[in-house]
Amino acid sequence: MNAKYPRRVVITGIGMVTPLGLGREDNWKALLEGRSGVDYITQFNPEEIGIDVKIAAEVKDFNIADFYPDRRKWGSMLKEMDRVTLFAMAASKLALEDAKLEIREANAERVGTFIGTGVGGIITTTADYIRLMEQGPKKLGLRTVIRLMPNAPSGQVAIEYGAKGRAKSDSTACASGLDSLFDSFMYIRDNRADVMISGGSEACINSFTVASFNNMMALSKRNSDPKTASRPFNIDRDGFVLGEGAVIMIVEEYEHAIRRGANIYAEIVGGGASCDASHIVAPHATGDGASRAIREALRDSELQPTDIDYVNVHGTSTPLNDERETMAIKTVFGDHAYKLAVSSTKSMVGHMLGGAGAIGAAATALSLHEQRVHPTINYINPDPKCDLDCVPNTAREMKVEHAMCEALGFGGHNTVLVMKKIS
Repeated sequence: MNAKYPRRVVITGIGMVTPLGLGREDNWKALLEGRSGVDYITQFNPEEIGIDVKIAAEVKDFNIADFYPDRRKWGSMLKEMDRVTLFAMAASKLALEDAKLEIREANAERVGTFIGTGVGGIITTTADYIRLMEQGPKKLGLRTVIRLMPNAPSGQVAIEYGAKGRAKSDSTACASGLDSLFDSFMYIRDNRADVMISGGSEACINSFTVASFNNMMALSKRNSDPKTASRPFNIDRDGFVLGEGAVIMIVEEYEHAIRRGANIYAEIVGGGASCDASHIVAPHATGDGASRAIREALRDSELQPTDIDYVNVHGTSTPLNDERETMAIKTVFGDHAYKLAVSSTKSMVGHMLGGAGAIGAAATALSLHEQRVHPTINYINPDPKCDLDCVPNTAREMKVEHAMCEALGFGGHNTVLVMKKIS
């Protein structure tokens, strides 16, 4: 126990809506098997508008009615919620069911909702702007604002489940989901809540977003072989694959969880965050910001670098990120860096932007719970500058006592969360 913070914080529920499937079990099985969720884009036709990126990691077979079967409810949800909020609603339901947690009037004020998103309701934003330009202002719906606002996922989840504690949305690009979990951890540790519904959600696969990232030369163009397009730490990596989905976790005070007999996946023991303050897109040339966030997370956890067994890295499959994230890990861990197992979830689900840190955190918690780590798939042509043990292509059974999850976002945001095997 951290003497400064006597309240322990644990993860008791995991809900996942991702390109690999719907639910924790299906996702974890797919991650361990090294399955890719990347395929050809179906939500629009890139060729019709001249976009030369034709691949993404889409959530397949998603129907909100499967989660909320009352016709009046899901009918209303479809009108009032962008796809990003629908994902968050579904993942929250799965997380609460997994945690076997019911929010009652007696404890509702001690339950908060922190759900991050990088671009919010971008599908509504772009579609309704086109409608405005083509049909005029009177054709805009009354619900446009509540569909597109970035805090819609956290607000709508809180309304649905009667969570009366603080509700907010972190929007720190690709660090949004992990920032929300870090904030939830601190909120419970500071005795401001007992339970947090927390994570990240993103629904960004439309022509506007794909074209924008493509014009930045950020996306992979490996259209001929979608399943191998996301290839972190390979010397021939050519960009990330855009993904979508939501991962929500139930973060809970330890004694509260014990009293109700909850299953505990892992304990969160610390975190750190920093800003590169150097470039709006490119990571710091030496990995300085990420290094500082890692050091802060270790200090906050009261751990030494040699205590960490596994790191779920940001691992985007872009030339700059993978090299500089590797540099940051080496800077902090020294010789121990080569004893770490590190793996990139993005090799299978693409880059879920605001949801990326949340799925990485879920994978980290499950690794601690099951003593297995998922692979980095598509590790074909190693980059000598990215020479850590990236658990290539095959899952590994190993002793994991302490693990770390990293999320690095545009704007220079760096967030790191540290977890331990529950004891």
